[in-house]
Amino acid sequence: MYVVILAGGSGTRFWPLSRTKSPKQLMSVFGGSSMLQRTVERVLPLAPKRIIVVTNIQQQEETARQIAALGDMPVEIIAEPVGRNTAPAIALAAAVIFANDPQGTMLVLPADHYIRNEELFCLTAQAAAEAAAGGALVTLGIEPNRPETGYGYIEAEGAEAGAPMTVKRFVEKPDLARAMEFLTAGNFFWNSGMFIWRVDAIRRELSLQMPELFAAIESIGFGSGWDMRELAPRVERVYPSIRGESIDYGVMERAERVLVIPASFGWSDVGSWSALPEVIEPVSDGNVAISVREIVCLDSRNNLVYGGDKVAALIGVEGLVVVDTDDAVMVCRQDRAQDVKRVVELLQEKGMAEYL
Repeated sequence: MYVVILAGGSGTRFWPLSRTKSPKQLMSVFGGSSMLQRTVERVLPLAPKRIIVVTNIQQQEETARQIAALGDMPVEIIAEPVGRNTAPAIALAAAVIFANDPQGTMLVLPADHYIRNEELFCLTAQAAAEAAAGGALVTLGIEPNRPETGYGYIEAEGAEAGAPMTVKRFVEKPDLARAMEFLTAGNFFWNSGMFIWRVDAIRRELSLQMPELFAAIESIGFGSGWDMRELAPRVERVYPSIRGESIDYGVMERAERVLVIPASFGWSDVGSWSALPEVIEPVSDGNVAISVREIVCLDSRNNLVYGGDKVAALIGVEGLVVVDTDDAVMVCRQDRAQDVKRVVELLQEKGMAEYL
């Protein structure tokens, strides 16, 4: 098995902690190791032949530093010169793997997801690899526990409980009424963005569903070996002409043989600050504190405080997010946490690039 970790996102919803050169996946969102480091460590029990981290030029140096901090591991870093969404990143990694091992199996993971039960995750990944052995494209579908409107869904059919199911369709983020229908139906799963397939199978589908992308990636030229430095200038020549597209829309929604493995290992895409109280144990009355020296709460509940290595005092407040970094402080209601990206846009408009 080869593991491909997609680590090139910007993470604007985690400003001011997340910045252009150090986005969410490179930050210690939970305290301790970064999300990228946690993802690498999570897959080690699978004994991958190699781990390929796909990032971008701006984040390449910090990505390499964090990987090196983990010790001697079979990790390679591919730096895209420009971001082009998930389909080109996956196509590029698949081409590198295929040049070295045409029979390889490829597990694709985002770098910035939270998984509570990592042992169960590994068991689920192994089951997905077995399901992919016959040439199907396999995705992990999270069993929903609430009518979530912030995730895409997968409708599945057939098979016994716990076995691979056939994907009937992918569904965009629903409104609340439809999300409640999906939850009641019992055959809808959250789209986790985690995939596993034989490398020759995904390349075949890319050639069929996205022929222009496949041809562009093939024009880079791949010999055997893992020297990404030799590959970099050729990638830089080709990549700017590639059109950005997600693997979901470009391949998964069109491919004929797509399976979903139901998963229940405690997952979150940690899409905004408001997601952290779902995955971190509160200190009291729903108040969550991360990277603070001490938190003192008086008549306050369901708040999140991050950073500063200071004493944080909350008095008579509820449902707030408070983030303290070296050069910025952000305060918002938890139900407005998705709007943090708008702050980043406003800073861009004001020409305050030093805070991005």
